[in-house]
Amino acid sequence: MLGTLPMAFLVAVAVGGVAYVFLFPLLSGEKRVEQRMKDIADTETVVRKTRKPDATTSRRQQVEETLKQLEERQRKAKRPPLSVRLQQSGLGWSKQRFVTVSVAYGLFIAAAAFLFGVQFYLVPVLGIAAAYGFPNWVLKFLKKRREQKFLEELPNAVDVIVRGVKSGLPVGDCIRIIASETKEPVKSEFRMIAESASMGISLADAAAKLHDRVPLPESNFFAIVLSIQAKAGGSLSETLGNLSRVLRDRKKMREKIKAMSMEAKASAMIIGALPAGVMFLVYLTSPQYIELLWTTPQGRMMLFASAVWMMIGVFVMRKMINFDF
Repeated sequence: MLGTLPMAFLVAVAVGGVAYVFLFPLLSGEKRVEQRMKDIADTETVVRKTRKPDATTSRRQQVEETLKQLEERQRKAKRPPLSVRLQQSGLGWSKQRFVTVSVAYGLFIAAAAFLFGVQFYLVPVLGIAAAYGFPNWVLKFLKKRREQKFLEELPNAVDVIVRGVKSGLPVGDCIRIIASETKEPVKSEFRMIAESASMGISLADAAAKLHDRVPLPESNFFAIVLSIQAKAGGSLSETLGNLSRVLRDRKKMREKIKAMSMEAKASAMIIGALPAGVMFLVYLTSPQYIELLWTTPQGRMMLFASAVWMMIGVFVMRKMINFDF
């Protein structure tokens, strides 16, 4: 009897709790409130869909869609192929010519190393490094130098379009003026845009390919402005005028950062050259003292370890003083 009463009490509490959970929303009116809020939300959704969007909302949506498309295209972009990298560097070589010259240079370095008595297992390593590493470094150097020249001239080209649009000229004529009057590489890049537009490609699509040839944020800004103006409309002269100010402000900031980092770069160069300079001076004054570094096994090991640590320090200092802007 004493065991049955607690069991019955627990069963009653459980049944009451379940009934409270399922019946209380109905009795208190919470179910009706939720249904009413859902009906109101559905009504607002239907009204929003049937209402004609105004010009501001439509323009904002088009701008957002354009930016999403450009961001998605850049996100999916991988390392460009060799032909694109040759075009970005402005070298003007074909892919076959570049590969032939690279292989010939690698064979020349390998043969020179073999003739100078380099150990046999290091000869193919030097040849591969010369055939692959050095030509790619040259491409990166030429690409960076070309991008710097492009950044120097791009604000002037945008100003030409602004003045031309304000005076009543079409954008295509302004681009043709840039293709014939400005400096390289802006001249050749805008000539390609003008030629693409003359072949039937829209101006926005032709400008969008500029970022593939000159992968810079500034060229992407220019393509975004033309694409948004073609889809959403608006004052092109005012938009490009704002873009020109942004480009010049970015240029000023870039020069300011370079000026502020020159002291650190000079210090890094002095620190990096100090061990080699001291070693050369010691060799001039006491050659027998310093020759132990490359005449004994322990000295060669110490020299190799010191060179590795020195290179690590140089790379760390380079990473610290090279700012992304």
